[in-house]
Amino acid sequence: MNYLVAGGSSGIGLALTKKLAGEGHTVYVASRTSDNLDGIENVYHLEIDVTKDFEISGLPDELHGMAYCPGSINLKPFHRLKVDDFQNDFEINVLGAIKLTQQVLDQLKAGKGSLVFFSTVASKLGMPFHASVAVAKSGVEGLAKSIAAEYAPKIRANVIAPSLTDTPMAEKLLNNDKKRESSNERHPLKRVGTPDELADMAAFLLSDKSSWITGQVIGLDGGMGSVKI
Repeated sequence: MNYLVAGGSSGIGLALTKKLAGEGHTVYVASRTSDNLDGIENVYHLEIDVTKDFEISGLPDELHGMAYCPGSINLKPFHRLKVDDFQNDFEINVLGAIKLTQQVLDQLKAGKGSLVFFSTVASKLGMPFHASVAVAKSGVEGLAKSIAAEYAPKIRANVIAPSLTDTPMAEKLLNNDKKRESSNERHPLKRVGTPDELADMAAFLLSDKSSWITGQVIGLDGGMGSVKI
């Protein structure tokens, strides 16, 4: 199978790249750098920056799935957020996904591909300081559902909505024992997520094992979005 992983050189995207490649699939990683990809077999790097205009090339005629992993964690009090903050988060999370998906539609249709996007629990559960990222990720959810409706049955599209996950992007939120303990305690399952857990769900949604799932937003959040204890 041929898969495209945007943002596949770090965090959740890297975990997914390693998982798919380890299962023998061919993985095309679209990202700004090829950091962390050395030595991983069946992986090809395509240099793009989703915040800029780009044309992606070097892909096969058929793609069996694409995961869009670029994102942002921009947490500020609402009164301190500037219009630029909202624009930047929207550019990374929504417009980047739109630009890339539009360019690979033919390959996805040829491969009856599956699309996986990433949202946040904060799009479902109102959380302080999350206005900018929640706006952007809510846009991702709407995009995925619209694509799922428009391109069924040739293309499936689903969203994973995680809570805080232990990735380089979240480093500032987990960089000492007190912060980590506080983050763990906010979740009913008493810990934050791991990149491998998110990658496992993404790989499932990309695969034929999820062939009757489309248009869904799946919470992978330690229970935060639906359980109160």
